[in-house]
Amino acid sequence: MRCLYALMDDQTRFWIAQQVADTKYTADITPLFQEGKQIAGKAPSTVITDGAYNFNSAFRHAFWRENKALAIRHERHVRFQGDLNNQKMERMNGEIRDREKIIRGVKREDSPLLKGLQIYHNYVRPHMGLNGETAAGKAGIRVEGKDKWLTIIQNASKQKPKD
Repeated sequence: MRCLYALMDDQTRFWIAQQVADTKYTADITPLFQEGKQIAGKAPSTVITDGAYNFNSAFRHAFWRENKALAIRHERHVRFQGDLNNQKMERMNGEIRDREKIIRGVKREDSPLLKGLQIYHNYVRPHMGLNGETAAGKAGIRVEGKDKWLTIIQNASKQKPKD
């Protein structure tokens, strides 16, 4: 069984990064937090996770300096009520599981399914919680055109490959 760990921005619901691991509670997910910090270009002010120990360990490793200097909060005992909960992340996990069930699980760490789902979630799928806007739109990233998938593919094909 493969487990997917993912990072999402709470305000925009933008799916930032993911990591596939072989274990659920003991995988080192420090690289996930480091990749998220690199993609976002900054450390978060608050990290909301469930109570799994590997989240706490990865948080300390990835944000130790920033936590001391910036007082980053790690909320790991989330509840369903109140301002701090992980319902948005659980909703996204449900989306992923719905698709994953059909293909009978993620078999490879670099599965193209995950990148495709990430693109769909961020740039194509309207979110009810964002008043029908996409996560990218909420983050200020616009995809112009009637068919967003086609626009994304056309724009990607115009990019020169990196050496």
